[in-house]
Amino acid sequence: MTGSEVPLASPTFRLAYVPGVIPGKWVRIWNERLPDVPLTLTTIAAADAADALRAGEADAGFVRLPVDRTDLSAIPLYTETTVVLVPKDHLVAAADEVSVADLADDIVLHPLDDTLDWDGPLPGLPAKQRPATTGDAVELVAAGVGLLVVPQSLARLHHRKDLTYRPVSDAPESRVALSWPEERTTDLVEEFIGIVRGRTVNSSRGRRAAPAQEQPGSSKAKPKPKAKRSDTAGARRKPAAGKSTGRNPRSGGSGGGTGGTGGTKSGRRGRPGRRS
Repeated sequence: MTGSEVPLASPTFRLAYVPGVIPGKWVRIWNERLPDVPLTLTTIAAADAADALRAGEADAGFVRLPVDRTDLSAIPLYTETTVVLVPKDHLVAAADEVSVADLADDIVLHPLDDTLDWDGPLPGLPAKQRPATTGDAVELVAAGVGLLVVPQSLARLHHRKDLTYRPVSDAPESRVALSWPEERTTDLVEEFIGIVRGRTVNSSRGRRAAPAQEQPGSSKAKPKPKAKRSDTAGARRKPAAGKSTGRNPRSGGSGGGTGGTGGTKSGRRGRPGRRS
């Protein structure tokens, strides 16, 4: 290498994800298939995810829908159950499931980073002030100030021993999607899309797909050709070693000549001659 040559930087893949999403299984598959391409993870607030992708802060990201698809592509992955987070001694904790109407008499906190797309009035009684974040709202629930309706993954993320949660049957659900800038659909983005969609390493759309046919010079043994019919089913049986039939194998007589017709072929194959 001369002094004027500058080595090219190794490619990397930058993946963003919003709180509640656990990308571990996809990252593990990536590391197995592309060990030479490092994957870096970045946590980003749900409200800022789309702008971060547009600004090039990540190559792709797990976001919560809806997103503006004017310049972003998105593949919906799954829908989460919506739950209400309550103190363990609250009446709601005694139920298996509740409805929005069941929360009408309780203060329900709606943080500024709320990820649910409410259509119409917000459930419950309003708090005097909206918490800044979901984490702040969880602290207020633990203090007995109010309740919090969130996707189940966020309730698990902010788990506390003094709190529990129950499904809300008629609340809006949160959908998680893989998103990326449409104009920057690179080979690495396509590779990650394939991993998320469950394509195998030999998929024809994979960047590193295995060849469909054997390459010249391959050390693999070629399959043995099938035996011809004349070598198997059509072949005549040979007599056992040391034995002689003494007759034409198509004649009707036995090996010793008793009751036979001599060298003359029988009218029907295998039919014994008449006794004299």
